[in-house]
Amino acid sequence: MKRTKIIDLYKPELIGSTVDVMGWVRTRRGNKHVQFVALNDGSTIKNIQIVFDMGHFTDDELRPITTGAAIHVTGRLVESMGKGQTVEVQAEKLEIFGTADPESYPLQKKGHTLEFLREKAHLRPRTNTFGAILRVRSTLAYAIHRFFQERGFFYLNTPLITASDCEGAGAMFQVTTLDLNNLPRTEEGKVDFSADFFGKPTALTVSGQLEGELGATALGAIYTFGPTFRAENSNTPRHLSEFWMIEPEMAFYDITDNMDLAEDFIKYCVNYALTHCADDIEFLSQMYDKDLVDRLKFVVEHDFVRLTYTEGVEILRNSGRKFEFPVDWGTDLQSEHERYLVEEHFKRPVILTDYPKEIKAFYMKQNDDGRTVRAMDVLFPQIGEIIGGSEREADYDKLLARINELNIPMKDMWWYLDTRRYGTVPHAGFGLGFERLVLFVTGMTNIRDVIPFPRTPNNAEF
Repeated sequence: MKRTKIIDLYKPELIGSTVDVMGWVRTRRGNKHVQFVALNDGSTIKNIQIVFDMGHFTDDELRPITTGAAIHVTGRLVESMGKGQTVEVQAEKLEIFGTADPESYPLQKKGHTLEFLREKAHLRPRTNTFGAILRVRSTLAYAIHRFFQERGFFYLNTPLITASDCEGAGAMFQVTTLDLNNLPRTEEGKVDFSADFFGKPTALTVSGQLEGELGATALGAIYTFGPTFRAENSNTPRHLSEFWMIEPEMAFYDITDNMDLAEDFIKYCVNYALTHCADDIEFLSQMYDKDLVDRLKFVVEHDFVRLTYTEGVEILRNSGRKFEFPVDWGTDLQSEHERYLVEEHFKRPVILTDYPKEIKAFYMKQNDDGRTVRAMDVLFPQIGEIIGGSEREADYDKLLARINELNIPMKDMWWYLDTRRYGTVPHAGFGLGFERLVLFVTGMTNIRDVIPFPRTPNNAEF
């Protein structure tokens, strides 16, 4: 059997031909003379209408066709005279692949809440909403690879199992083969990790950045794109325990080069989605966020505002706005502060630079003032921070001093310091949380709705 995807049925040259369509039933309606079935196969947000002339089919043949059933129809593709579709299939043959009991199928009715669908993560991709989100996610992933490949970057696979904590946050998932019911102990009573698989404590990575720098200082420009893990006990609409990160690292880049790349990158991705996911984005706009398309176009068409953290703090302090979290120089900006700058003050995306070194990671290049580092955060409407990055500290002595200042164990960092000991160069990079990008492009408000199977505290069932 040669299947024609529903997305291809809308090509004018197929009208009048016999086609084989396969998919899942959305709805069925009609009378004793004719029955209409809306069929979807996941290739597009659009359904195809299947018309069953009851002069050629019996009630018994069509009885298994209920919402959720999977069927195969052979028929003639013709122009449709009905409203809501341009073409339809006049059914000639029917094959039932799988039935769906209307009494137990969870998606039998329309209008389920997103909260309900999170509990049905194994079935929610069959809904219009999550079909659209997953197609947008797939398209954005392709756009990311395309952007970097077109610019001479090399795709680097960094390890998921690591012995280093890139961000110094400590919230990592431990990886071990030790018997948890009979842990080996040292004389001091501590767990003896020398008996573990890797001979030392290891965990799932929080970032591929440090290894990415190794690649950049050999290949010139690399990017990573893979899963990362945070063991924070956070139940918020903005946090996941397992999520995907894109992390480019570039030798011979300074902070300005880094900002330029980040702005070009995110505009490219948003524009690519607008061009290649127009139907899905329009559907999500109609259903969830009326301003979605305009907001996406606005990001693509306008330059990002660039200012220092110090300037941003002054704007916030002089805003007259009473924030939940007070703002002062040296405090880490919260989402409410970031969104105020983007949505109310500048009304466009913002890149903040030169943060206090005390609130940023050890590897960021120190400015001459001794107080700030060449960090950059890209802030977006509704999201807040969507990209975080910096020029990296290339000076061996300064980096070593910072590592010692923060009491980071040298035994974990010797290999990283080697990149500054042998042929050090100016270099920079950033990280983009993929789900936050998908969140922005789809207009959804909960990050758990833009990843196929969300991993959050007490949730690892599907």
